[in-house]
Amino acid sequence: MINLKTTRELRCMRDAGKISQEALLKAGEAVRPGVSTLELDAIVRKTIEKAGAVPSFLGYGDFPASACISVNHVVIHGIPSKKQILKEGDIVSIDVGAFYEGFHGDNAWTFPCGKISEEAQKLLDATRESLFLAIDKARPGNRLGDIGSTVQQYVEARNYSVVREFVGHGVGAKLHEDPSVPNYGTPGRGVRLLPGMTIAIEPMVNAGGSAVEILGDGWTTVTRDGKLSAHFEHTIAITKDGPVILTALD
Repeated sequence: MINLKTTRELRCMRDAGKISQEALLKAGEAVRPGVSTLELDAIVRKTIEKAGAVPSFLGYGDFPASACISVNHVVIHGIPSKKQILKEGDIVSIDVGAFYEGFHGDNAWTFPCGKISEEAQKLLDATRESLFLAIDKARPGNRLGDIGSTVQQYVEARNYSVVREFVGHGVGAKLHEDPSVPNYGTPGRGVRLLPGMTIAIEPMVNAGGSAVEILGDGWTTVTRDGKLSAHFEHTIAITKDGPVILTALD
């Protein structure tokens, strides 16, 4: 069942989204060679809790940290560790959620660690651009297929691939709600978008093939071919006037 949010609920989600975005950006500012992913996680948790919110991911399905931090060929759900030290040229995907006033805000970004390769930068640029092109399709009367196909067509035209085993999702009082929001699809197909819907659009784009596998810890998901992967995400409200990014500071 898809829950349409009231004006009051959207205001609450905007507050949660701002906290989630602030935590994400502060962690991103700390990405540099020599920093551990556990240190980044500590920044996320401190920022969220200082704002009076709760990290959405901490303890979710027994996940042991406040942020998912995924480096290079790790697609999503990387577990922060004091042993994982960032080095020059890494790309670092940080996924953050904050629970505040009864609602979640969920966002992710892939940050460069120092100077990265041209190949890596092009992947980041394409994934980020596909997100904002997809957000523009989040309008009443359009369908979920319009969002997914926009991501798919844009990145595949650049010889990248979209992950199919993991998708975006509805967001609200629960971190994951209906509907599922794939990064692939057919224009004009799928659930019709209505004002009051709130969804996380989150392209996960691989430099190589689309195949992924989950490691033995039950969380860490990597590209099967070992090639780089990028992840960008915003929580969006669909309104009569068009899409509104809830996980943004301005």
